[in-house]
Amino acid sequence: MSKLFIIPTPIGNLGDITIRAIEALKSVDLILCEDTRTSGKLLKHFEISKPLSSFHQHNEHKIAESIAARIEAGETMALISDAGTPAISDPAFLLVRECAKRAIIVETLPGATAFVPALVNSALPCDKFVFEGFLPHKKGRQTRLLFLAEEQRTIVFYESPHRLLKTLNQIKEFFNEDRMISVSRELTKIHEETIRGTLTEVIEYYENNTLKGEIVIVVEGKKTKK
Repeated sequence: MSKLFIIPTPIGNLGDITIRAIEALKSVDLILCEDTRTSGKLLKHFEISKPLSSFHQHNEHKIAESIAARIEAGETMALISDAGTPAISDPAFLLVRECAKRAIIVETLPGATAFVPALVNSALPCDKFVFEGFLPHKKGRQTRLLFLAEEQRTIVFYESPHRLLKTLNQIKEFFNEDRMISVSRELTKIHEETIRGTLTEVIEYYENNTLKGEIVIVVEGKKTKK
């Protein structure tokens, strides 16, 4: 029976791929991926030889229906992102929704997602948390920060190196300088690093240290008054 596999890929360390993920990738007719060059290297490493097709944020809305129609007609496909779990700040939602409409089986495998190790390693409460992903770059950014300043659960953001300091300073402006924070980067890689402290302390650290790699910011929720 045809189906769509949603398959997480390593966020850095190739050893984090699961045996089940490798088996699923070897079983499909076609692998959908963000960048065929990036995914091609991963598949070559694990000796997986399957056709690749581009599926990314710029074409997802245009081809989701046609891809779902092909699966409905009998093809089995896998969707992977460049790193991590598809649909978590990466394409997948529109295709999964279209498959659901057509009663196509979608099998989502567990696996690597950057925010989970960053959250656990933050030393902040992770029994209840909010995954915010990337903040809006322009329109709605301040409104969102004002709203999140009142959030009592731990908050998780994604950010790029060149915007980190801007984002940290804005969080400091809208929250407060004593709010505890954790910044993780290069997760699962050789130079993995997690810096914890108040917003003021972490900002000072990154003003004096080089930034590289994808970043996860974990921010303490607003404390309730006793």
